[in-house]
Amino acid sequence: MNTRQAIRPTRRCALQAAMALGLAGALAVPSAWAQKYPDKPIRLIVGYSAGGGVDAVARLLGTRLSTVLGQQVLVENRTGATGLIAADLVAKSAPDGYTLMMGDSALLIAKLLQPKIALDPLTSFKPVAGAFISPLMIVTGNDFPAKTPAELVAQLKANPGRFSFATSGVGTVQHLGFEMLKQSTGSFVVHVPYRGAAQIVPDVIGGQVPIGVVSATAAMAQAKAGKLRAVALMNNAKLEGAESVAPLADALPGFDVAPRIFVLAPAGTPGDIVDKLSAAVKTVLDTPEAGAAAAAQGTLRAYSTPAQLGKDMADETVRWKRIITEQRIVAEGG
Repeated sequence: MNTRQAIRPTRRCALQAAMALGLAGALAVPSAWAQKYPDKPIRLIVGYSAGGGVDAVARLLGTRLSTVLGQQVLVENRTGATGLIAADLVAKSAPDGYTLMMGDSALLIAKLLQPKIALDPLTSFKPVAGAFISPLMIVTGNDFPAKTPAELVAQLKANPGRFSFATSGVGTVQHLGFEMLKQSTGSFVVHVPYRGAAQIVPDVIGGQVPIGVVSATAAMAQAKAGKLRAVALMNNAKLEGAESVAPLADALPGFDVAPRIFVLAPAGTPGDIVDKLSAAVKTVLDTPEAGAAAAAQGTLRAYSTPAQLGKDMADETVRWKRIITEQRIVAEGG
């Protein structure tokens, strides 16, 4: 046998084996990375001030995630531009799982009202987990001629232009949700945008504005005290402490509007790390303690997987875009 011919296949086999080992090593890197992750504190960025609704549930989640993940999850507030400053920071961060964002539906709406901004919530981030929804409530003064969702719808249809409704600003879920109500009923109700929600409940009680759209938490204490009337929840899920308030879907089947609160990572974050984070969020939300803490903040647990969250965000964007276009809503100052 020719010695050279015998040696060549041996060398070729050795080279192929080395390449196979190298490829296997390369493929193992993400898994090894995820296995040691996290090995330092994680930042959870919130685009709103401390003490607000999104901040409160971010701290609720962060504290408990620290225990599950074995590393501190530190909540950081980066306020401004309806959460866009925080979103820009996270989108530009290293995609390593150590900088996350507690986002909400307002982020999806902001892009629609300000299309020139470079950030795109559907492509600049990798969905990690759906976490909460924040039920909204339609409230009225005690002398308003409606006590149920059906009576409210009937009044709006029968009296075009007679009533006005207050929300915490143009383009909020509160505003767009009521615009959906108007569109569903073919009614005309004047929007009164406030600079935040704090004054809406007092003004509804005082009769300055007949209808308000506020968080269930902001409404229920005054409703239970008899100072105003909680007429309808805008979503279908029952909220502890508001079991007697009927959903708007009783009068408008299928109607379901509530701000969604979710966890995002920068685009490009490895799938293994995203899955580990998502599983940790689910572990936290599955506990009765987390459910009770969420209810105390006026929110409901609403876990969803990364894939489902991505679909929900895309579907919600289509929904808001349609109502913004059809109702000709423009950003304040636009």
